[in-house]
Amino acid sequence: HCLAVRAVCQREIDCDRGNGYSWKITLLRNYWKSKVKQEWFSGKYSKIPSQFSLPEKSMYPMDVDTWGEIMEAELER
Repeated sequence: HCLAVRAVCQREIDCDRGNGYSWKITLLRNYWKSKVKQEWFSGKYSKIPSQFSLPEKSMYPMDVDTWGEIMEAELER
């Protein structure tokens, strides 16, 4: 599970591990973020008509750098 999450959230995982978090805590801190991020990267939310069309679990508290990655992926699409 940790490697699957790291495939999507490498920067976040490396930062948490560098800050001394265990793999268990790192996974708990980043699991849902990786799921939401992967859905954005796959294009699931690329052509939504409004924010009200987003599923409830499509959002997750993420930092500016993570949203930047998502926006870059959208611009490249």
